[in-house]
Amino acid sequence: MGYSRLMPLDRDHVLRTAAALLTRKSTATMDEVAKAAGISRATLHRHFAGRDALVRALEALGIAECEGALERARLDEGPATEGVRRLVREIEPAAGLLAFLYSENQLFEGDGQNAGWERIDARVTALFRRGQDAGEFRIDLSPAWLTEALYGLLAAGAWSVLDGKVARNDFTFMIAELLLGGALRREES
Repeated sequence: MGYSRLMPLDRDHVLRTAAALLTRKSTATMDEVAKAAGISRATLHRHFAGRDALVRALEALGIAECEGALERARLDEGPATEGVRRLVREIEPAAGLLAFLYSENQLFEGDGQNAGWERIDARVTALFRRGQDAGEFRIDLSPAWLTEALYGLLAAGAWSVLDGKVARNDFTFMIAELLLGGALRREES
């Protein structure tokens, strides 16, 4: 028996490697994931029975990353606009993974949806509602729509950074300012 068989699988390394690969190439095969992680296909399949099991494990990682970002962003402190900016900044390291998950429709269909997404939605929606109540945000756009718009912008921003169309350092500014300011040019007063 070789030494490699005795080494425990670093599940976090495999998941983060898979996330990085699938973010760049959503059609990557399990063989490609195994190769990128430096393990055999058989080892990968022992831990993740197939692509769906791997995607579900990535979903759990994505939810954990989001919930961590929500905590670090301190959404209840200060103006809601600053909470949005902090949230975008804190979520940026996981944006590529979230963009990949955002495109995996099976995660959001039917009864098998992970309750973590609902917890995240509730917290982000509450931030927008708080901003509306404080007069910071438009009231003609629902908090649920503002939440979905944020998710769409996060995914688009991640893909733009990955494609080299946008500098990573501009991620937070681009997303927060477009969402908060809208695209409509206003006359200076």
